[in-house]
Amino acid sequence: MSFRAGHVALIGRPNVGKSSLLNAFVGAHLGAVSPKPHTTQKLLLGVRTFENAQIAFVDTPGLQKRRPNAVHKSMDRAFDRGLSSVDLVVLVVEAGAFNPGDRAALERAKHTERPIALVINKVDLVKNKSELLPYIDKLSREHAFAAILLVSARKENGTEEAVKRLAELLPTQEPLYPADTLTDRSERFLAAELIREQLMRQLGDEVPYACAVEIEAFTVEGALRRIHATIWVERDGQKAIVIGEGGQQLKFIGSKAREAMEALFDGRVHLELWVKVRADWSDNERALKQLGFE
Repeated sequence: MSFRAGHVALIGRPNVGKSSLLNAFVGAHLGAVSPKPHTTQKLLLGVRTFENAQIAFVDTPGLQKRRPNAVHKSMDRAFDRGLSSVDLVVLVVEAGAFNPGDRAALERAKHTERPIALVINKVDLVKNKSELLPYIDKLSREHAFAAILLVSARKENGTEEAVKRLAELLPTQEPLYPADTLTDRSERFLAAELIREQLMRQLGDEVPYACAVEIEAFTVEGALRRIHATIWVERDGQKAIVIGEGGQQLKFIGSKAREAMEALFDGRVHLELWVKVRADWSDNERALKQLGFE
């Protein structure tokens, strides 16, 4: 039996569930997930290897129209890099919706001249499933998709069938990564993303977008990982919100992030967090490079 392998870009507008889909496809919580848009800011590779196939999924930031600061420009560049050298593009949409943001992502994908598969996510939220048939028919007229797949990433319904179908669309070639590879990102990177995930989940609508995470120290002592991280904010008022009354908010964020790290790293984690102010880091290209955005 021939072996199939390749890189697959997951693209779409913000909040359609690309990172949840990546996590479901690879069977591990790699990508930060929250109800807020633009949770994903950087490219993330997740690899799934089968007996006769290997898929390297590239999770991309949600395509957005606004370019108000350096962070958003960096996210747009990451989106373009994610599309630049893949074998297949997967457009992820939310069941029942296809708005200008979805169409913009599709148009960007068309320019690559690579095959495009459509994954319709969140089908569990559609109460009347008969509504899906005309919806699918409508989308099928937007492009000659290589495949149209229905899933619920949150409930992991249809995800196994979808990943196997996507594997069939890849070229015949040898594996691109060792069989036990899960990601090419370091544990330092993943730790920072899990902290930022909790900032997105636990804080209000505006503050988490002014937060960046920098891992200051990461040491491994047997089965124990000692991680020291700084949460950068842009204003003193934001610092007070992240810390919370009596430090309770920061303590809760750290506790939830530590639990997620221990599950991913399969070992104990000692996590210490600090919050510091760096004015306007989100619009400073040099600061972004120091924080791993490029």
